Amino acid sequence: MKRFIGVLPVFITLLPVAGCTGNEVNTYKLYYLGGQSNMDGFGYVNELPEGMTVQFSDIYIFHGNTSPDNTLPDGKGLWANMRTGHGTGFTSDGITNNYSNRFGVEITFAARMKELDPGSGVALLKYSRSGTSIDQEAARGSGSWDPDYSEGNGINQYDHFLASVEIALGVEDIDGDGKRDKLIPSGILWMQGESDGDVSEEIALRYYENLTQLMGLIRKALGSEDIPIVIGRISDSGDNQSGVVWEWANIVREAQMKYAEADPNAGIVTTTDNYGYSDPWHYDSEGYIDLGKQFAIVLDSLNRQE
Repeated sequence: MKRFIGVLPVFITLLPVAGCTGNEVNTYKLYYLGGQSNMDGFGYVNELPEGMTVQFSDIYIFHGNTSPDNTLPDGKGLWANMRTGHGTGFTSDGITNNYSNRFGVEITFAARMKELDPGSGVALLKYSRSGTSIDQEAARGSGSWDPDYSEGNGINQYDHFLASVEIALGVEDIDGDGKRDKLIPSGILWMQGESDGDVSEEIALRYYENLTQLMGLIRKALGSEDIPIVIGRISDSGDNQSGVVWEWANIVREAQMKYAEADPNAGIVTTTDNYGYSDPWHYDSEGYIDLGKQFAIVLDSLNRQE
């Protein structure tokens, strides 16, 4: 199994850096957003309701740059105020964020979490990549999250994720106010599985084991083995001559439900079954707006049962 690449536990306050005073600490609840294209987000910014297109002064996001498998770990990004443009097409070189005309779940998730927990700061760490599978046999050029990935030089999406974590958590002052910030790992949102349900029945049948292993490692990378996890259940547009886009999707869906039921700190969003699509693979803007809210509602319910 791959080793971690110097990732620091989130709940440890890092050593002071120049410009930060020693005793002042701002606290933010940290949420990780990961998966494939429906986590990337294919909603159109110009279809967002009024009030959601502003820059959110009290919510921060680090959106890691994605790279293909078998390339040196990248994950570059920078902490910035939440705004639109963190959907598909977003890139960062670690100095400048290049925003797209798309959005994902991040906007309505963060906004709803502020409503549900108004006294807490919100910090999002997003690293997702379109088309990726967990199982390396389903990667097909898009990428794999398998921590035991052995193709090429062995570097894959899990490594790029770890790089993003290391860079993001290496910043002590995420809001730029000259004060040290403390990030508390508080939730993982995972929207992925379509690619694992589209190659073979054998791969789909491995999804529960693959998901369980990966979620455990992501928890450890973020510094806590009991962080609440919310899974977005995959769905199917049916926009295909055969009537289904993901042939073995039901196996993956069952595995996702099994995981949510087996892990006491996990939940699942199932409203995806009712969403419209902008193409055969991706939800429409209304779907992403609702999905972010549902992620927040399920996560809040997990936090309240503690």
